[in-house]
Amino acid sequence: MKTVITGSGCYIPPVIKTNRDFTVHDFYGENEDRITTPPQEVVDKFQEITGIEERRYAAEEMNSSDMAIIAAKAAIEDSGINPEELDQIILAHNFGNVIKHTIQTDVLPALASRVKHGLGIKNPNCVAYDILFGCPGWVQGVIQADNYFKAGSAKKALVIGTETLSRVLDVYDRDSMIFSDGAGATVLEYQENERKSGILSWSVQSHCIDEAYYLHLGKSNFPGSDPRIRYIKMKGRKVYEYAMQHVPAAMKDVLDKAGVSITEVKKVFIHQANEKMDEGIIKRLFRLYGIKEIPEHIMPMNIHKLGNSSVATIPTLFDMVRKGNWDVHDLNDGDIIMFASVGAGMNINAICYRM
Repeated sequence: MKTVITGSGCYIPPVIKTNRDFTVHDFYGENEDRITTPPQEVVDKFQEITGIEERRYAAEEMNSSDMAIIAAKAAIEDSGINPEELDQIILAHNFGNVIKHTIQTDVLPALASRVKHGLGIKNPNCVAYDILFGCPGWVQGVIQADNYFKAGSAKKALVIGTETLSRVLDVYDRDSMIFSDGAGATVLEYQENERKSGILSWSVQSHCIDEAYYLHLGKSNFPGSDPRIRYIKMKGRKVYEYAMQHVPAAMKDVLDKAGVSITEVKKVFIHQANEKMDEGIIKRLFRLYGIKEIPEHIMPMNIHKLGNSSVATIPTLFDMVRKGNWDVHDLNDGDIIMFASVGAGMNINAICYRM
């Protein structure tokens, strides 16, 4: 018996925010000093490092839970299950519903409860709950479902990642250009199959001493801003150094646990955080095996057009590739793939999976 992904779905918001839109911004540093570099140069440097050209923002009437419901319906339809048979709805996010033009987080009721309500599921034994685990939240939700399955307390689960980071951005902070909105969902079932597909292994770590506040909420960089109003803040260099040091080792650990060589891996679905960082992680992973040449097309990326939507990056990318809707990438029965993520906490996780 293994945990198998039997359906997937995603919601990509319609509002496109291009890099050109940021060239009219004034940016300030953490010390509230105005950055004198021309905004166009700031934006060009940003694109060179992150690879981001565009990002998607949710429309004003759309919240995180609304996007989650749309992605969930698509995943359920794709799987062909009766939603009343779901044992769990696990929803990963970091900020709940943030109503447009406000900065207040709304998590009462939990977003998973709102999704269950939106899906019209009456079964009281379908338990709905949220998890906050930084950007690795969706991967962690899949790991939790796998554990519940193995414990014999569930057989079918819906795991969702949804976020509207555009609602918690400080427009005076250069890092605000990274973040975006979106939702992705998967249906997981505990079953046997001839291909022996499913989760082969997983690995999780949390580093919460020096690393705990690399991502946090803080006041705007704009001089004299109200300290009571807080926005997402990131120590970009610290996050990069942390990821380079720890993520490749965690990815190797998950392959070692599965008894799988890196040469057997068809695709690596890594959190779409930063193009240069993700490329660096993959290079260091292969170096751990003494391999210098990285296979072409092993790492799908949609960050260039969709930005960093936190918990939604991996499930949206996986859904696109699984359904043949993203670039040159595809998946076939028996392919071995990996999911890997890093984010606030600081947390790291990875899953080795056979299609």
